[in-house]
Amino acid sequence: MPRLSLPALRMRFFAAEIAGRPWGQDVLLAQVRYRCRGWNGHYADPVHDTTRALDALARLAPRAPVVLIGHSMGARAALAAAGGDTVRGVVALAPWCPPGEPVAHLRGKAAVFLHDEDDTVTSAQQTWAFARRARTAGAEVQTVAMPAGGHAMLRGAHRWHRLAADYTAAILTWGCRPAETGHHGHRAR
Repeated sequence: MPRLSLPALRMRFFAAEIAGRPWGQDVLLAQVRYRCRGWNGHYADPVHDTTRALDALARLAPRAPVVLIGHSMGARAALAAAGGDTVRGVVALAPWCPPGEPVAHLRGKAAVFLHDEDDTVTSAQQTWAFARRARTAGAEVQTVAMPAGGHAMLRGAHRWHRLAADYTAAILTWGCRPAETGHHGHRAR
């Protein structure tokens, strides 16, 4: 029997918010299933699993623009796998961004970072440092300091869901500033 994955369950609420938008075109939502639990050191299997999922998606829907959305370790994997041609950008939710992570592959991509600065699991300061390095490398970066939610993004969850969907829509229309919210790297309302 498969183990219950609370992070995977949590991401379903983000998927529902995105799926509920009036896109005016077909949108395909998919979820990466990790073979291993955790990052597992230099093997970084979540990145390989994400890359395999992107390859499968490319076979299913060639040339379809892709936005990767991930939380915590999933955001780290999404950011690391974002160099593919079809990937337009990443929405990173309370990401795990250890110092020294590569950023050059994000050149020309949109990278949006939502993080509660009171998160006690992953460091918002490391996220902001990663975002600055990505911007310097040529990524179009937006940072949003969320006013609540912690690492699990439960308090104010509707705001997290809405902003993730807003930024996904903005990236798919090639940019990373949603017109509706007007966020420009400030604390979310």
